[in-house]
Amino acid sequence: MGENPNESRKEWILWMMKRAGQKKANNKDFQFWQQDNHPIELFSREVMEQKLNYIHQNPVVAGFVLEAENYIYSSAANYAGKKGMIEVILLE
Repeated sequence: MGENPNESRKEWILWMMKRAGQKKANNKDFQFWQQDNHPIELFSREVMEQKLNYIHQNPVVAGFVLEAENYIYSSAANYAGKKGMIEVILLE
């Protein structure tokens, strides 16, 4: 594939990735993915439902859809009583 001469963000994106990579001691050059994660133990039904609702609401908050069940890559449709892309075992 050739380079796209109309892509004006290439240098800026590379600069941002290099800048992010230099801020972390365990990087050599660039950083693309966010490194930190905060695993949360799903120790109760309430916590599981909270995290599931958070995941389902991400596409809504991002402005991709108006309702979570309309996001094609989400299990929210299954929880709304609709058929999703894949079979889901619901938390009951």
